[in-house]
Amino acid sequence: MLNVYRTSSNSELEELNITQADNRSWIKLIKPTEEELEQVNKVTGCPSDLLASALDENEHSRLELEDDFMLIIINIPFIVSKNKFDTIPVGIIFSNTFFITICLKENKILDYFDIKNCKKFSTEKRAHFLFTLFLKNAEYYLRYMRYINNITDELEFSLRKSMKNKSLFELFEIERSLVYFITALKDNNVVTEKLLRLRKNRNLQELITINEDDEELLEDSIIENKQAIEMVEMHSNILGGMMDAFASIISNNLNIVMKFLTSITIILAIPTMIASFWGMNVDVPFKNHPGGFIYVVIIAFVISFLSFWGLFKKNLF
Repeated sequence: MLNVYRTSSNSELEELNITQADNRSWIKLIKPTEEELEQVNKVTGCPSDLLASALDENEHSRLELEDDFMLIIINIPFIVSKNKFDTIPVGIIFSNTFFITICLKENKILDYFDIKNCKKFSTEKRAHFLFTLFLKNAEYYLRYMRYINNITDELEFSLRKSMKNKSLFELFEIERSLVYFITALKDNNVVTEKLLRLRKNRNLQELITINEDDEELLEDSIIENKQAIEMVEMHSNILGGMMDAFASIISNNLNIVMKFLTSITIILAIPTMIASFWGMNVDVPFKNHPGGFIYVVIIAFVISFLSFWGLFKKNLF
C-alpha cells in the first residue's frame, strides 16, 4: 500500500498522488508491491537496496548516514496472538528531496500519524516527526508490557489451580516474546543515542533540522526506551523464576503421585500373595477348616493394615 501525505498550511493532513511528492511530503509504504516500490524509486530516486532493507523481517535496528541520505531502522512491537508478541522493522529514509517510511505490516505506531492527530505533528518538521515516532514506539512497548503482566497473572492463577501443560506453553510463548522485546529495545536504544550524539553533525542537519525542542523530545524517547528495557528485563527475570518454580512443583507433584501409587501397589500385592499361597495344590493351614476362608481373609487384612501403618508412619502416603 502506497500513500503520500503532506501537512497543509492550516495543519491539516492532505493526501497526494505519488507524482506530487516533494521534500515537504511523507511517503508511507505498508507491505508494498514491486510496482509501488518501482514508482517510489522512479519519483524519489531512492536506491532500491534502501527500500528493500526495511522489508527484511530479521533486520536489526541501525542508522546509516551518508552525504545524500540517512537510513534509520527501528523495531516496533506487534501482537501475533493473545499470548504471543513479536517485533518488525520500520525503515525511515531521509534525503533532501524525500521522506519515506516503509514497513511489512500495518501497525499502531505509524497509524498514530493520521488525520485525527494531524495537529500534533507536521510532515515538514522531520526531526519532530521522527522523534515522536521513537517516543510512541517506546510507549507501545510499555503498553504491551502492562498487557503481558495481566496475562501472566491470569496464567499464574490458572496454574495454581491446575498444572496444565497448556498454561506452561503459553508462559513459554510470553517468555520468548520478552526476549524479542529486549533485543529490539536495546538495538533501538543504540540508534536513538547515536542520533543524540550526531545531532550537530552537518550532514545530519542538512537532512533533518534539530532544534532544542526536538532534542528534548529525543531525550524523552531515550528515557522511555530505557524504562521499557528495565521493565521487560525485570518481568523476564520474574517469569523465568516463575517457570522454574512451577517446573519444580510439577516434578514434586509427580514424585508424590508415584510414591502414593507405589505404596498402594505394595499394599494390594499382600492379599494377592497370600491368596496365591493358599491357592497352591499342596497342604496349607486351615485346608479342611470350615472357617478357613475367613481366617485367610483376616490374616491378609491384618498384614495389609500393618503394612499401611508402617508406610504411613514413614510419610509414604
